[in-house]
Amino acid sequence: MRPLVLGATITALALVGQRGGDDVPPPLSIDYEGLIEPSVTIKVSSAVDGLIETTPVDRGDLVKAGQVVATLESSVERATRDLAKKQSELKAALDSAKARMEFNTRLVEKNRPLFRQGIISIEELDQFETDQRLASLAHLQAQENMAIALLDLRRTQAALDLRTIRSPIDGVVVQRFLTSGELVSRSKESDIMEIAQLDPLHVEVIAPVELLGAVDVGTEAVVRPEAPVGGAYRATVKVVDRVVDAASSTFGIRLVLPNPDYRLPAGLKCTVRFVR
Repeated sequence: MRPLVLGATITALALVGQRGGDDVPPPLSIDYEGLIEPSVTIKVSSAVDGLIETTPVDRGDLVKAGQVVATLESSVERATRDLAKKQSELKAALDSAKARMEFNTRLVEKNRPLFRQGIISIEELDQFETDQRLASLAHLQAQENMAIALLDLRRTQAALDLRTIRSPIDGVVVQRFLTSGELVSRSKESDIMEIAQLDPLHVEVIAPVELLGAVDVGTEAVVRPEAPVGGAYRATVKVVDRVVDAASSTFGIRLVLPNPDYRLPAGLKCTVRFVR
């Protein structure tokens, strides 16, 4: 009889174990804690040293990519640009050299028949041809000078453009560090302001190792921000870390959360539930 009792006991334990396993929810039906962050955060500085002249935006202002967020004092650079522009527009030397070249070309064409008829000497024809070659070289030099003037205009314009600081992204000004009258210095690595991109947002989740393999890039999830914002928003997995932290048995997951109307602020805690 004992073997039968032992077998029944083992069977009963097995059934209890199965019922206990059914009570454990699958990994994707659990809410995981997350943090909503900007997708990009940039500290805007200047490529050149200078005194800040204007800062037309302040903390909390929305900016577009390419929008002017600061300018440096640039009176010298503007004057240099205007001078280079005027020099690039001076065509008198080029026109004079062209007219002289054309005149000497006509002289050579007229005197070559006269040389063949013996009316003028070889020395006289050689003088006309030499004058024509010199006039051609003078015209070429005038063309090169004009090209150099145009390049100098581009250089001075580029130097002037560097003194206008533009936002590289669409976003919001998180903080302004410098204002009008303060000095920007590359040697001191001074930043003018910090801009954060809020569309899209990133949701960072630290997930237990049990979730590894259950979530892939492209998996969708429902994100619920903490109060008082609340609500439910759809996000998509963009990054799944391939290295697990051995100490905590966790790995990172990043989701992309569209935020076209800037309804959601960054910095909120949230819960994330992955959906199949």
